[in-house]
Amino acid sequence: QVQVVESGGGLAQPGGSLRLSCVASVTSGRIFDIHDMSWYRQAPNKPRSLVATTGKKGSVAIAEDVKDRFSVSRDNANHTLYLEMNNLKPEDTAIYYCEAFVDSYGRGLALDYWGQGTQVTVSS
Repeated sequence: QVQVVESGGGLAQPGGSLRLSCVASVTSGRIFDIHDMSWYRQAPNKPRSLVATTGKKGSVAIAEDVKDRFSVSRDNANHTLYLEMNNLKPEDTAIYYCEAFVDSYGRGLALDYWGQGTQVTVSS
């Protein structure tokens, strides 16, 4: 019943910017709480790697190789995670996935859910 949906991907030129969004929702009932939300990416023939992660109380960690170019933020009221990507490089080309730990029962137990991913392509 929990759904995680990414959006905002597309084609950008080197040096350009993109803003990705991730929204968690339920088909019925409500979301009681969301704990960690994270962005991952996976380039062709490469393993999936962590890009950024956020805690429910505002903690943020961003991968070292993109820390100076990317930023992440959350809108907890709308269960949304954002990834601002600036000064994009061809090496950033990948499918970007969102993971959210969602408590949909109000029991204090959050399970992780993944979106289907959104494609980011950086090319001139």
